[in-house]
Order: sequence, then structure tokens, then C-alpha cells
Amino acid sequence: MDFRAAVLHEVGRPLVVERVTLGPLGPHDVLVRLHASGLCHTDLEVIEGSLAYPLPIVLGHEGAGVVEAVGAQVTLARRGDHVVCSWNPSCGHCFYCDRGQPILCEVFTRTQPKGFLLDGASRLSLGGRPVHHFSAMSSHAECCVVHESSAVVVPDEIPFDRACLIGCGVMTGVGAATRVAAVSPGSSVLVIGAGAVGLNAVQGARLAGAEVIVAADVDDRKLALARVFGATHGVNDAREDAAAAARTTRSRRAGARRPSGWRSRRCGPAARWCSWARSTWTSPSPSAGAP
Repeated sequence: MDFRAAVLHEVGRPLVVERVTLGPLGPHDVLVRLHASGLCHTDLEVIEGSLAYPLPIVLGHEGAGVVEAVGAQVTLARRGDHVVCSWNPSCGHCFYCDRGQPILCEVFTRTQPKGFLLDGASRLSLGGRPVHHFSAMSSHAECCVVHESSAVVVPDEIPFDRACLIGCGVMTGVGAATRVAAVSPGSSVLVIGAGAVGLNAVQGARLAGAEVIVAADVDDRKLALARVFGATHGVNDAREDAAAAARTTRSRRAGARRPSGWRSRRCGPAARWCSWARSTWTSPSPSAGAP
């Protein structure tokens, strides 16, 4: 099977849309026909060379689409499912997976930087030469092959261009608020940077029931968008000190008491800080309406 993909052959050069060849699926592989792929700053880092990966490579790690085929031992997805592709598959049986920390999967951390899937091999080739996977996904293409743990089934009603963002920007930002900072109802939260991940940290804090959510950025347009995502206050850090403004905001709501929790996440439950500044945008994959 051949399909079109945006291939990076050389650092600092444009991606080239070419037809790559897909090899046989492994027993736990899921083939996804992509309908949308998000462009994350991490992709740009590979293109510019600040994040080193083996070349040639198909970038992209925010994909959503429909399952087209599955390997012989796949149990988590089936043909026709709508899925969000996760950039962090897990083996399910290493030291960290056995302890409920699949984000630290040892197999993934060993194979992913080499441009391979979990079994230590690539499924893609171009002119007989292997092509590497990015973040065990490579979503800047018409199709991608992922481990079944990466194919997260979602309701059919979710638009693909929204669903793909869940695979990185949304889960990173929401997870920063709900899992890392462990925002609790009534908390005060300062989110530094209102890019894609920061906006989702704001959203996560709102979902967790934070009382005060202060978004800080140097772009007033992003601050306005942060309010749409749930921020109660916006601070332009080019004009005022974000931490000082956050303390003042919290103090006004709580009286004269100064919350020591503003010093850092570890000081106590009074406040939480989340800091993210990357940007993400989406574009249709080549299979969505391309000639």
C-alpha cells in the first residue's frame, strides 16, 4: 500500500509530499486513515534542527481519523472506529507500565527517539529506503500506523479537526492542571503563556473547579481567548508583573490574607502555577479534500 506523506529529508529544508510505501502490519498495529493533523511547535523543532531525529522522517503527532485495518492481535480498536492518535503508546508490561505510569513506558522511551514503533522497527519506506516515524505516529500523511494503545476511540460526532488536538495540546494542558498541579475546587491558578497548551491548562483549571484563573501572556489577543477558555483574569506580562498581579487578585478575593501558596505549586493547595508557551494550529491532512 502506498500513500502520500510530508517527508523531511534534510534539516532546514521544506517538507516534501511524496508517496511512501507501507509494509505489513504488526500484530498490535492499527492503520488509521487520517482526516486531520495538528502542527505542533515540536514538529518545527525537528525541521529547524533543535530537536534531533533520524532522517528521512514523516512528522506529525496530533492525528485523528478512521481505523482502516488492524493487526491480528489488536483488541482496543476495530475497522471503522473514529480515533484520536496518542503520541505516547505504552507496552503495558514494563517497570513503569506495571506501576500505572505508562507515560514513562521504557519501551517507548527506548524506541521513539530512533524513529521506530514499539517493536523497534519502521513500517514506512521510500524507494526501498526506510522512513522513520515521529512520536510513534507520523500524522502529516494520508495514513499512519500506530500501536493499538495509541488509537483512542472517540465518539463519531467529534469533528476531526478538533479531535486531533486532544492527542497533544489538549491532554498536555488539561493534564498539567488536573494531574500535575492537581488543581482542586476553589483553588487560585496562574497560567503563564496562553498558547495552545496554556489555553488548555486554563480549560483544565476551569474543569477542576478553580475559583480564580489568571492567564498571563504578552499578547492581548491570546488573553482575550483565554477568557473564552475559562480564565477569570488576564495579565499582559509586558506591562505588569504576572505573579504580583496574581497575588493581588487572590488577596482581593480573600481579604487581606496573602496566600503563601503563590510561591510555587509545592507550597500548598492555595494556588497552582502552570507554565506553557507553545503554539499549535491545525490543517486538514492530504486525504481530506485533496485532489
